[in-house]
Amino acid sequence: MRRAIPAFWDDGKNGTAGQMKIAVMAPANRVEEHSLDALPTIAADYDVELVIDPQCYASGGGHTWAGPDQLRADTFLKYANDPSVHAVWFARGGYGSNRLFPLIFPHLEDAAKRKSYVGYSDMGFMLGALYARKVGKPIHGPMPIDVTRNDNGASVRRTLGWLVHGDKAGLEPGIVGSGRPAAAFNLSILDAMIGTYWLPDLTDHDLLVEEVSEHLYRVDRMMFHVANATQLSGIASLRLGSITLPPADGQADFGHTPDQIAWDWSKIMKVLYEGRALIGHDSNNHVVPFGQIIART
Repeated sequence: MRRAIPAFWDDGKNGTAGQMKIAVMAPANRVEEHSLDALPTIAADYDVELVIDPQCYASGGGHTWAGPDQLRADTFLKYANDPSVHAVWFARGGYGSNRLFPLIFPHLEDAAKRKSYVGYSDMGFMLGALYARKVGKPIHGPMPIDVTRNDNGASVRRTLGWLVHGDKAGLEPGIVGSGRPAAAFNLSILDAMIGTYWLPDLTDHDLLVEEVSEHLYRVDRMMFHVANATQLSGIASLRLGSITLPPADGQADFGHTPDQIAWDWSKIMKVLYEGRALIGHDSNNHVVPFGQIIART
C-alpha cells in the first residue's frame, strides 16, 4: 500500500496521492552504463518512484553529450510537462544544457511550473534560467552521478531527504535561519550567464559560488566580472564554496587565497563576504533551494 504524498511537496496539483515520482535525465553529458545502479535502492528508502530515462546513457551529437540537442530537449520536456512527475533530477553536469534553451522554454506547459528541478555544475544554466522564468522550484543539490562518490550515499540522500521530507539536515547550513533567499552557482556558469536575459534577478539574495579545476587567476578574473555586473548589484551577501585547482602545470602561485579573492571583490560589490559555504564538486555539496527563506524550526 502506498503512503500518502508528504505535505512538504504535495501542492494538490501534481498528480494524486501515492509515491513521489522523480525522473532522472541528462541535459548535458551522458553517464556511464551501470554508474547509477545503486540509486534505485537508496531511492526505495524514501518510498520514491524513480524513473531513470535511457537517454542518460545515450551518445551522439558531438562532445560527450547524452545524445543530440533535440533528444536531450525532448527528454526534458517529456518529464517537465508530465503532471505525474514531481521532480526532475538532472543526472550529471558537464557541458551543454544551455544549448537546449531555444528548444525547451517555448514549449513548457503548466505542469512544468509545479515541480522541482535539481542539479549543480553545468545545471546552473538550467536552474538559473528556470528561476528567471519563474518555472518550478530550482534547487542546487547533489545529482544522481554523486551516488558513485565514496560517501555511502550521503550526497544523494541530501537531495532525496529535502525533496521528499523537507529534511533540513541536507541543506547548506548558512542558508538556514538567515532570513534571506539564496541561490548557488558554479562560478564559470554564473560568469557565462551575466549579461544575458537568462540570468535571474538575485536582488536581496545570498549568493553562493563554487569552482572546480580552475587556476586562481581565472577565479579572480571571473570574480571581477561578478563584482562589476550591474545585474548582480543588488545581492545581499557573497559566500564561497569549495575551490579546487587543476593539476600542477608549472603555473606560478597567484598570491591570493580563494577567501582573499572573494573578500577583495565583495568590497567592490559593497556586500558582505560571509565566508565559506558547503557547496561544490565534492561530497560536502549541500542543498540550496533557490529563493526559499528557510526558518530554523
